[in-house]
Amino acid sequence: MRSYLRHYIGGEWVESEGGTRHEVINPATETAVAEITLGSEADADKAVAAAKAAFETFSRTSVEERATLLEAILAEYKNRAGDLAEAIAAEMGAPISLARTAQVGSGIGHLMSTIKALRDFQFEERIGNSLVVHEPIGVVALITPWNWPMNQIVAKVAPALAAGNTMVLKPSEEAPSCAAIFAEIMDKAGVPAGVFNLVQGDGPGVGTALSRHKDVDMVSFTGSTRAGVQVAKNAADTVKRVHQELGGKSPNVILPGADLGKAVQVGLFSVLMNSGQSCIAPARMLVHESQAAEAAQIATGVMKAVETGDPAAEGRHIGPVVNKTQWEKIQGLIRKGLEEGAKLETGGPGRPDGVETGYFVKPTLFSGVRNDMMIAREEIFGPVVTIIPYKDEEEAVRIANDTDYGLSAVVFGSPDEVKRVAPRLRAGMVYVNGGQPDPSLPFGGYKQSGNGREHGKFGLAEFMEVKAMVGALA
Repeated sequence: MRSYLRHYIGGEWVESEGGTRHEVINPATETAVAEITLGSEADADKAVAAAKAAFETFSRTSVEERATLLEAILAEYKNRAGDLAEAIAAEMGAPISLARTAQVGSGIGHLMSTIKALRDFQFEERIGNSLVVHEPIGVVALITPWNWPMNQIVAKVAPALAAGNTMVLKPSEEAPSCAAIFAEIMDKAGVPAGVFNLVQGDGPGVGTALSRHKDVDMVSFTGSTRAGVQVAKNAADTVKRVHQELGGKSPNVILPGADLGKAVQVGLFSVLMNSGQSCIAPARMLVHESQAAEAAQIATGVMKAVETGDPAAEGRHIGPVVNKTQWEKIQGLIRKGLEEGAKLETGGPGRPDGVETGYFVKPTLFSGVRNDMMIAREEIFGPVVTIIPYKDEEEAVRIANDTDYGLSAVVFGSPDEVKRVAPRLRAGMVYVNGGQPDPSLPFGGYKQSGNGREHGKFGLAEFMEVKAMVGALA
């Protein structure tokens, strides 16, 4: 069993002041695989103080110094890629093949993208006889989720460091070991003491302490909309910057001119990857009513062919969802779909046949869904897809936008169709005809999906203040 009972503060592994021991459960075996200490407010205070002290020097480092440091982090990250993948598979259930490629690989992509963005970024601009400059914001608190742990850790740490900030990371207590390994990476790469600090903990404890802290200048949070609202409320009294990437209920708008088979399959695989535990998963499949039956037939075949299995085993199967609470929530929503009259094409309540242990969910498909049903409105965060028929293009756009969220959308169709529809979708990202995420493009959403953007130059800018120096300067 992995043991990370200390926090990384001020360049050292230190004992907690009043924290409590916490076991991390493998969602496939339902047994403990790691232990951490859930930190206290005193631990958060100590980490913030270390970051504040380090800011005075680190904020004055050059672009090249920070780029060189990020390159050292990237090299050590690659050295520890196997350890990171094993921790992710064991703690949040991503199959090891996915953990090794997409999960860990996303961190490599963000480091490379940030290094390029840093070297290309225009930190100064002359306007008339005045100078506008970008400067580090200060001490930032980074609160990250369990579903893509290294993706979100690196997507925040890399630009925060590139901008010249110092930071305190609080990862999810559901997948903490990869964050501890990442702290070892930062230490080995030579990150100066106090620039990066890690305090393990939960949201009500360390998360609240950091978001309220008077010496934290910015909090960057990724997680549920419910938790994001609480973070914003906690931060309001100190008027700190709040940057958030929250929930989603993304549509996959399949227009009549699309290749129906491709659109259905690509959309389904985007949901099924990571067992549906992705904020951008296009779980609402919108299909013209004349093609709804054919789409359901294609989708049923794809879903029935998907296997669930041991995350430690190689293969293209999907793993369990992260914990019992999530499993029970998903089961309740599947039952609600049946109660509301949606047609169950495949899957349904309970574990897959022959599975008695682990939080595995049957890949589940509903057709004949109305957009006012709970399964079409709630973020299920599991391998569950709903097919919603529409009458015409106007109704497709209306249904796609009829959601509290606006993180992402997918659209398939002819060139003329997507040119008409894509600009009308109220989402921060629109993936057209199979387009895939790119770490250099802005990532973030509209409405209750959050505010601000991550990735590349857009993420870098989020971690900086803008100063106008007005008047003639030599």
